[in-house]
Amino acid sequence: MKEPLISDAGIEHLAIVLKGYPRLSETFIAQELLALQQRGMNITLQSLRHPTDREIHPIHREITAPVNYLPEYLHDQPARVIKAWWRARQLPGYKAAFAAFLRDLRRDLTRNRIRRFGQACVLAAEMAPETTRIYAHFLHTPASVARYAALIRTLPWSCSAHAKDIWTTPDWEKREKLADLDWLVTCTGSGRDHLKSLAGDPSRVHLVYHGLDFRRFPAPPDRQISGDGRSASAAVEILSVGRLVEKKGYDLLIAALAALPPDLHWRFTHIGGGDLMNTLAGKARDLGLANRIDWRGAEPQERVLKALKESDIFVLPSRITKNGDRDGLPNVLMEAQSQRLACISTEISAIPELILPGVTGLLVPPDDVPALTEALERLIRDPQQRLRLGKAGEARLRAEFGLEQNIGTLLGLLGVKAREAA
Repeated sequence: MKEPLISDAGIEHLAIVLKGYPRLSETFIAQELLALQQRGMNITLQSLRHPTDREIHPIHREITAPVNYLPEYLHDQPARVIKAWWRARQLPGYKAAFAAFLRDLRRDLTRNRIRRFGQACVLAAEMAPETTRIYAHFLHTPASVARYAALIRTLPWSCSAHAKDIWTTPDWEKREKLADLDWLVTCTGSGRDHLKSLAGDPSRVHLVYHGLDFRRFPAPPDRQISGDGRSASAAVEILSVGRLVEKKGYDLLIAALAALPPDLHWRFTHIGGGDLMNTLAGKARDLGLANRIDWRGAEPQERVLKALKESDIFVLPSRITKNGDRDGLPNVLMEAQSQRLACISTEISAIPELILPGVTGLLVPPDDVPALTEALERLIRDPQQRLRLGKAGEARLRAEFGLEQNIGTLLGLLGVKAREAA
């Protein structure tokens, strides 16, 4: 077995700004962090929030980079903030950073904006002196902290943009961040095109799919013809993994499940936390579905994998919310396809870049309950089609969406020349 790829030493010392770490819902970030670590990159993690999940994924145990938790609220650690501000104001770029902050504050007069500048002062004062670049995950608040801190320390900074951060950040702010940073990567073609349209220099914006590290995912099960919904003893197992928030569309899924023919036998399992748990569980009870649904809450990756192997259909009915929030390219769809699981999702963001309708899965319009119901019934009744879609989905995933095919662009931007270890 080959050793992990490593880099030529001494290229970059990265301070990576994260909204929260570790997070069960952000395996794509953990996967990238581990890949950088395995390539010999010097990284420190700067988290704006402490973790809230009770468990972690196995991959988090492999990431050994030190984590610095910035003060989530400035009033919680006033002595630390004041000491950092006093140190930061003596650094060469403080005046430029403070001027940028004031310009932003005039257009965004919020406590959040003040908090981000305070966190940036702490980051600038406490980061390792050998740091050569600040790199933020998400273009909204983490990028604001990274930008101010980079100005204070007169360092280059870069960003990885994903979904909500692209579509809910004001255009004026995106334009200014794109003008200040060295480069930006994003995980969807739609996000890339939008950001390029706002960038004074579109060449700074790059498409880098998250990709899946197939070394972390076992071989898919040898799926056989299974139930077709006619027998209660062989009910079709439907699975979804995702946060219970509006953009995931789980209210639509509950409505679609309720609209299925009453003589069709199925069970639905959901994995993931979120603020809408009680609301959705109550809606399912009101529709008479409570005995068919298992709400498991957030779970670590090993239990997610077990559920993927034991299911027949994976569904994620993502939608665009009123404030523009939406998914990018959900990693859970790639994880489901890695286990040859037939997938149903919607025609938004980069999901059609992964799922080819009728070839590697089924796509329906967002917010269309009848279309979602029809797609569910179609796959419940047709195990042969489930097998065909699952097999084709896994084959295309491995050919085009592996981690190794997609991380090379990021490594190149970081100045890393990847090579195999001896």
